[in-house]
Amino acid sequence: MNLYFLKRLALTGGDWVIYGLLLCSAVALAVMIERAIVLRREMRQLDALNDAFLKGIKAGEVPELEETVRRHPGAASRILQAGLTQAQHGAAGVEDHLVAASFIEKRRLERRLLILGTLGNNAPFIGLFGTVLGVIQAFHDLSQSGSGPEVVMQGLSEALVATAVGLFVAIPCVVGFNYFSKNVRDLLGQTESLGRILLAHIRTEKADRAR
Repeated sequence: MNLYFLKRLALTGGDWVIYGLLLCSAVALAVMIERAIVLRREMRQLDALNDAFLKGIKAGEVPELEETVRRHPGAASRILQAGLTQAQHGAAGVEDHLVAASFIEKRRLERRLLILGTLGNNAPFIGLFGTVLGVIQAFHDLSQSGSGPEVVMQGLSEALVATAVGLFVAIPCVVGFNYFSKNVRDLLGQTESLGRILLAHIRTEKADRAR
């Protein structure tokens, strides 16, 4: 990459940056729709599992509880199943497997949120980059044509569109990232509370057998 190439790039204007930002906005919208569907489904599954789990924890032994959890799909079910499979090793083994499964499911639930976070943080800078290119092009056109300040003002107003588009892309991405991140935290937090109940149940069973 030499200096001539950079100069030619600087004189291309910011239109291509705007098109790139609009493409990014389409990708971000697709991610938000997909994550909304996934997390909404996970919350519904967790609500159903929560009711069944609390009933099972009062009435049944660990094998019956494991069967109850297995009948429900979703991230929370997989986390609890990972702990229940180690119930014979005591509460310590269950707790370790619950934590490990939670990390795995957290990564799955947060899939593609990196796209929203990256666009939310960087889209304004990309838009500013497009504005700078537009300003460079406007002054270059002025020097070539020798026209009045009206030409520069028009070029500057067009260049600022890139910054506006960058903010237009960034704001929904930041809102979406924060919203979905909170949903993931809430889901994992509620699952952790069920895991704590499971650990208490296993400890109580072990204490009863020891008597």
